[in-house]
Amino acid sequence: MESGTKRLKEKIKEKLPVTGPQAESISELVRWYCFNTNTHGCRRIVVSKGRLRRVIWLVLTFGAVGIIIWQCALLIASYYTASVTITVQFQEMTFPAVTICNMNPYRYNETRPLLEQLNRETLIAIKELYRSSNSSDGSLARARRDAAEGPDTGLFRTIPLLRVEVSQGYTILSDLVTKSHRRYNGTFRTRYIAGSRTPNRAKTIGFKLCEKKHDESTCDIYTFNSGTTAIQEWYRLHYLNIMAQVPEQTKVKMGYSAHDLILSCSFQGQRCASRNFRLMHHPLHGNCFTFNSGEGSSALRTNSGGSENGLKMTLHMNENEYNPYLATSMGAKIVVHDQNEQPFIEDVGIEIQTATHTAIGLDLTVLQRLSSPYSGCTTDGLNVPVANLYNKAYSLQMCLHSCFQMEMVRSCGCAHYEKPLPAEAEYCDYTKYPGWISCYYRLRNQFIQEKLACQKICPPACHSKEWTMTLSIAQWPSTPSEEWILHLLNWENRLNGNKTLKRDELASLAIFYRSLNLRNITETAENNIVTLLSNFGGQLSLWMSCSVVCIIEIIEVFFIDMFLIVARKGVRMARKWWWRETEEGEPSAASSTDHGSPVFLNDEDPPTFNAALQLPRAHAPDMLPPTYETLRIRKDFLIDTPAMVTSIAWVSEDVSSPVTQQDIAGEK
Repeated sequence: MESGTKRLKEKIKEKLPVTGPQAESISELVRWYCFNTNTHGCRRIVVSKGRLRRVIWLVLTFGAVGIIIWQCALLIASYYTASVTITVQFQEMTFPAVTICNMNPYRYNETRPLLEQLNRETLIAIKELYRSSNSSDGSLARARRDAAEGPDTGLFRTIPLLRVEVSQGYTILSDLVTKSHRRYNGTFRTRYIAGSRTPNRAKTIGFKLCEKKHDESTCDIYTFNSGTTAIQEWYRLHYLNIMAQVPEQTKVKMGYSAHDLILSCSFQGQRCASRNFRLMHHPLHGNCFTFNSGEGSSALRTNSGGSENGLKMTLHMNENEYNPYLATSMGAKIVVHDQNEQPFIEDVGIEIQTATHTAIGLDLTVLQRLSSPYSGCTTDGLNVPVANLYNKAYSLQMCLHSCFQMEMVRSCGCAHYEKPLPAEAEYCDYTKYPGWISCYYRLRNQFIQEKLACQKICPPACHSKEWTMTLSIAQWPSTPSEEWILHLLNWENRLNGNKTLKRDELASLAIFYRSLNLRNITETAENNIVTLLSNFGGQLSLWMSCSVVCIIEIIEVFFIDMFLIVARKGVRMARKWWWRETEEGEPSAASSTDHGSPVFLNDEDPPTFNAALQLPRAHAPDMLPPTYETLRIRKDFLIDTPAMVTSIAWVSEDVSSPVTQQDIAGEK
C-alpha cells in the first residue's frame, strides 16, 4: 500500500509544472523565472529561436541591468548632496553684542608690587642687550649684582635669557646677567615674526626651556629673530605665571571699571551709561565690558540702518597706567558677536586706535547648514567629545580652545592661564610644574601643525551668524575742535583738576548696520525620499519595463528560492553521507528470500523527482513475485483422475496465470 502511494505521488509530480520553490536546481529555477516573469528581456532570452538571437537578447538584458545599477548609484549619491539657497530680506534686526577691552589688562600701579622683581630683571636684560645711554655702568653693574645675588627663585635662574652664538659646528650660550658661558649641543627651535627679515643665525637671543628639571635631554633653546620679541615673550611667560596665582576677585579690582574705560555712550540717539554694560573678566585682557549682552533683559533691536542709528562711544585709555613691557600698543579691542556666543578677543578682536574716529558698518549673514549625512556639522555640540568650558553656545573656536585646554591638563598636568579652568585642575605654576612652559610650547606647535586631534573632533556649527565689517578711520578730534571737546569731556565725567584728558588717550567708536538687508545662506537637500523613489521607478520602467512588483519577484526568486534550493541540496548531501557511514558500520539490512527477490528498506526521505524516475520499482517485502516456472506441470506428476484435475484447477486459481482443464488435457 505504501509503495503504491509513492508511485502515485511521482506520477502527479510528472504532470504538474515545476514552480520556483519546487525546482530541483538553480538552472531550473532561472528557466522557470524567464518563462513566467513580466520583465520582457528575460523571457526573450529563452523563447527566441536561434543561438544568435538569444545571445543578442542576453547582452541587451544584462546591459540594461548594468545601466539601471549605474543610474541608481548616481541617484543614491546625489541624495546626500545639498544645494545652497541665498535669500535677502529687509526687516527689523537684533543689534549684536559688542565686547570692549582695554589693550592694557590691569592698571600698572595696582600690579606693580606683584611685578616688581619681573620688571627689575627685564630692565637689566634690556640694558644688557641695547646698552642704554641713559644708564651708567655703575648702575648696570649694581642691578646685575642684585639680580645675581637674589634668591634661588629669581626669574633669570628659572628661565634665563641667553645670547646664542653659533660657530664651527657648536653653540656658545651666554647668560645676559651672570655673563657665564657654556657650550651646548642640543636641539634648536626658532620662532619668527611675520614680515620680519631672516635672522642671522650666528648671533640670536633666546631662552632655554626644559620639560624635566635637571634633565638636559628634555631641554630646548627657543631663539627669536629680534631681541624685542625675545624680551616680550620672556616677560609674558613670567607674567602669566605670576597672575595665575592671584585670585580672580583681586584681579577684577586691579582692572579698569566701565566708568574708567567708557566716557560717553549712546544708542540710536538715546544716552546709555556704564550700567548698560556687563562685566566679563578675561585672563589676558582684564576687565572687558559687553554692550547688549541680552542677560537680564531682551536684546536691543534696530529698525533702520546708518551711522546715526547705531552705537556710539568715546573710550579712554590712560597711558599712565599702561605696563611698558606687556602692552606695547595703546588702544582698545572690540568683538562683535551674537548674544549666545563667547567673544574670543585674542582671535577675532579688532584693534581701535587712539586719537581717531573708527566707524564700523555691519552686514549680517545667517548660515544654516545641513547636519549628517549631508555634512559633519553639529547643531548643539552634544555629540562632540569635548567638554564646553565656556558655558556658551557651541562654536568651532569654543571647541578648539576647550580641546587644547583639556590636552594641556592631560599632557602637562595643569591648565593654561589664558583659558577657563577645567574641573579638578589648577593653573600652571613653574614652582609646582617646572616643565609646563616647554610642554605648552610643544603642544602649541602640534596644534598649529594640526597634529593634535582637536581639528579632527571639532566640527563647525550648523547654525551661525557672521558680521561682515567695513571700517573707516578719521582723525579725531580735529585740531580746531580739540580744545572744546576735551574740556567738555572733562566736565561731563567730573574729572579732577589735576587729571585732564589727552587727545592720544581717547578713541571715538561708532558701530551700526549699513542696511537692514539680512542675507540667509541655507543648505537644502536636492532630493527627498519621494523624488528618489520616483527616479528609481523611471529608470526601471525605461530600461527593463519593470515595476516594484518585479523587484519583489526578483528578490523572492533569486534570493529566497535559491537559498532554499541550496539549503535543500546541502541537507540531502548530509543525509546521504550519514546513511553511507551508517551502512558501512552496520551489517547489510537487505537479504534474499528463497525465491531470490531482494528486500528494500523503507526510507523516510523520498527520492527527488528526477532521481525517482531512475530507481527500480520496489516490491513490498511481504509479497513474492510470481514464479511462473513453478506452475509448469510435468507429465511425471500428472495423475489421470478426476480428483487430480480438480486439485490442479483449484491450485491454478491462486496464481497470477490460471491454467484451465483444456491446458492440462493438452499436456497429456
